[in-house]
Amino acid sequence: MALTISHRVQNISPSPTLAIDARAKEMKAAGLDVVGFGAGEPDFPTPDYICDAAKEALDKGLTRYTPAAGTKELRKAICEKLRKENDMTYTYGDILVSNGAKHSLFTIFQAILDPGDEVLIPTPCWVSYPEMVRMAGGVPVFVPSDESTNFIPTSADIASRVTRRTKAIIITSPSNPNGSVWDQEQLQFVADLAVSHPFYVVSDEIYEKLVYDGRKHLSIANLGEQIKSQTFLVNGMSKAYAMTGWRIGYVAGPRHEIAAMANFQSQATSNPNSIAQYASMKALQGDQGCLEAMVAEFQKRRDVMVERINKVDGLSCLKPQGAFYIMMNVKKLLGRSYYGRKLESSLDFAELLLAEKQVAVVPGAAFEAEGYCRLSYAVSLEQINKGLDRIEEFVRTLD
Repeated sequence: MALTISHRVQNISPSPTLAIDARAKEMKAAGLDVVGFGAGEPDFPTPDYICDAAKEALDKGLTRYTPAAGTKELRKAICEKLRKENDMTYTYGDILVSNGAKHSLFTIFQAILDPGDEVLIPTPCWVSYPEMVRMAGGVPVFVPSDESTNFIPTSADIASRVTRRTKAIIITSPSNPNGSVWDQEQLQFVADLAVSHPFYVVSDEIYEKLVYDGRKHLSIANLGEQIKSQTFLVNGMSKAYAMTGWRIGYVAGPRHEIAAMANFQSQATSNPNSIAQYASMKALQGDQGCLEAMVAEFQKRRDVMVERINKVDGLSCLKPQGAFYIMMNVKKLLGRSYYGRKLESSLDFAELLLAEKQVAVVPGAAFEAEGYCRLSYAVSLEQINKGLDRIEEFVRTLD
């Protein structure tokens, strides 16, 4: 037998967001002044009380294996968070703690998909959704949207793609990459459709805390016991608490499926980091005031970035309702040239911008959204203004 890697692995695309971020970091390491709008990582430090909790965990000797699904204490703290903040009742047996929300999503698809099962994915979408579905043997079915509907697909477009093989739909609200927030009417339509057919809902709520202009987050699992029993609510610590490197995510869902996921996780990774679990429990139980300051700063940055982009001839964007991303429309620039080099795609735009102006953005093709580029405003106002100065200069140079 030939010594080769599997076809399954060969067909997995690398993460374009991480690739852009890695290239930007290489350029910085070489001494270049790079402005990075690429990666989705808060630039705030992890709050002190969470770091202190990690030190306390070390002092307590909490360095051993925990149950594969996570400590009972953390899972109970998650249940209390969901009761208090989301008005939903779960018990700790309904919770699985994983090595980040991405790991939670991966395990969901491994647990529910058989070869050929279809998963509806509204686009623009996060780059990892289709790959994780394919890794589980499933088939991603894209449901397109555009700026005219705030990057949320219409009810008709969603319904028209449901087949006898539909196993799940992914709802991301607030959204990566475009910051859109699903309203109650839109969520109710999906809930009714999922119950009537039936299929699961995978509700990615990792940006739950990052909503602006007085909006309130609403989970589809809030819309009745039946849809709750079909929903996997995915969340984690990384975005709200600036804990990206701590790698703690969780999923709340139907107990039978959660138990199956716990079995899978026990063979794949065992438990998440014990020290990070203890710190995450304390994060959920502690003073949440630090979140308010972070959200206020993100909103200020968003407003600056939106105003500046929309003043550049040939560029435009919507004002995001949540998360910390903007989808910048570059369609009017495609076909133009930069010193003889023609821009034919969002990838051309991103590559030339990075090479010539040392500004890193992510091409929209990575999110099934050709003609756009994603910019993260999880960077300082100083960096935002510097980067947008360079983008404006770059656009003015195009023929």
